[in-house]
Amino acid sequence: MAIYSSNPNANRNFHIEEKFEAGVVLSGSEVKSIKEGQLSIKESYAIIRKGEVFVINSYIPKYNNSSYFTHEETRDRKLLLNKIEIRKLIGKTKIKGYTLVPIRVYSKKNLIKFEIGLGKGKKLYDKRVDLKKKDLKRELRREFKNKTSI
Repeated sequence: MAIYSSNPNANRNFHIEEKFEAGVVLSGSEVKSIKEGQLSIKESYAIIRKGEVFVINSYIPKYNNSSYFTHEETRDRKLLLNKIEIRKLIGKTKIKGYTLVPIRVYSKKNLIKFEIGLGKGKKLYDKRVDLKKKDLKRELRREFKNKTSI
């Protein structure tokens, strides 16, 4: 499974409660551009319109070797989910504070998949607590490494 892009802001800014795997509707030049690793989902998010899920603001640059039939770089891309999953997402996103965030883009059996997460936004103090935990873990690893190497 090749990972083409991941969203570093997803876990930093959101408490991800549930993850969903979704296919995506792409054109040929978009697929080739993604497989070259030219994709950014750093500032993207997902919304639900008329019972369908779309990824907004994901950047896929134009493929260099394509003809004049190319794609728009930041168009809205439709995600393919089951109706049951979409209904569940609609119910959860109506609750205050929940949003859909793309976490990573990868290939599975030669198909491009988006992993989207249902997350609730973190407050500033939550981010500080996470940073403290991360620093503590780093210090413990460093001490353990020093003790085992002696």
